[in-house]
Amino acid sequence: MIKEEYLYSELTGNIIRCAMTVHSELGNGFQEVIYQRAMEIEMELQGISFNREQEMEVYYKHRQIGTRRVDFLVEGVISVELKAVIEILDVHLAQAINYLEAYDLEVGLLINFGAKSLQFKRLSNKSFKQKNQRPPTNL
Repeated sequence: MIKEEYLYSELTGNIIRCAMTVHSELGNGFQEVIYQRAMEIEMELQGISFNREQEMEVYYKHRQIGTRRVDFLVEGVISVELKAVIEILDVHLAQAINYLEAYDLEVGLLINFGAKSLQFKRLSNKSFKQKNQRPPTNL
């Protein structure tokens, strides 16, 4: 499913397996929040550490300009964005990649429960700087 040479391959694979279980149980057609709640339960059952709707700061030129809540921040290193749409569009991919860049995370998943079959995309931040490095606050 996920190539072993990818960063956090085992963890992303486990997250995707949770999503597959949720999708096979619920199918498509529910609102995103239903899938969020089901994913929360499934990841807890699988022993995956996460924060749901983790508020993260967004920076522009070393200044905080706002916050955004990521659907799941898994083990502090993977952003997981859920959708419940007919198909993943470029705008959804761009949004998820922008979040990775804004949060300075290296890896993310975009998971769509809205299609007949579960859809997921593994994303990587090409401009990843350094984990947990935040801009100086005195600017």
